[in-house]
Amino acid sequence: MSVALSRLPGDFLDYYLAQGYYRMGQNLFTCQFLPLESGLYTTHWLRLAVVRSEYGPKQRRLFRLNEQFAVAVRPFRLTAEYEALYERYYQSIDFDANPSLGDLLLEGSPHNIFDTYVLEVRDGERLIAAGVFDHGTDTIAGIVNFYDPDYRKYSPGKYLMLLKLEHARRHGLGYYYPGYLVHNYPKFDYKLWVCPDATEVFNARTHQWRPFSWEEVNREAARLLTDRTARDLAEETE
Repeated sequence: MSVALSRLPGDFLDYYLAQGYYRMGQNLFTCQFLPLESGLYTTHWLRLAVVRSEYGPKQRRLFRLNEQFAVAVRPFRLTAEYEALYERYYQSIDFDANPSLGDLLLEGSPHNIFDTYVLEVRDGERLIAAGVFDHGTDTIAGIVNFYDPDYRKYSPGKYLMLLKLEHARRHGLGYYYPGYLVHNYPKFDYKLWVCPDATEVFNARTHQWRPFSWEEVNREAARLLTDRTARDLAEETE
């Protein structure tokens, strides 16, 4: 299901994020399943409660590792510099992604309906990492992180997640939405890295947010797949 909009006020973004929706291009969408070559997987939307987020030794170590770099946040405008960095990142990854940052975010439109910002990380004048996020009234939604593969040893993707959380904390926001994880598909588990104890998971059947646990995800995944199988069987008999 998707929702087409001409503009999106901040409190609208807050509402739709809380209902398990997320940005795709210039629209909002939601899903409960991800079909892959290896099978059908369930998706589980996440958010971090900012005020309850605390850092452990690994997170503090990553801050120290990256303290030599300059960080800035600014309203997002698509530039050749961002596209060039994204291209280097795209050529280095081993998973499916949009080959163009502009297509990923704007879908060819000159107008962005979201209130979008970018976190820049620079080594001197060199842009080495960038994290794009949308601003709501009480939320931010992390959209994409990309970085120079020469700096991979600094874990820039995880560092940008920490920076986004810190931005939300400085602005007194309630939640940071990093997207979804996929049951039994560990490639998305990095979204739990920032602070599992402050992470909540969306129950798509009850439309409630629950404290994250793998037990909660396992139960919900089983129910979603059972319901999906029952619907498929019912459609076959019609």
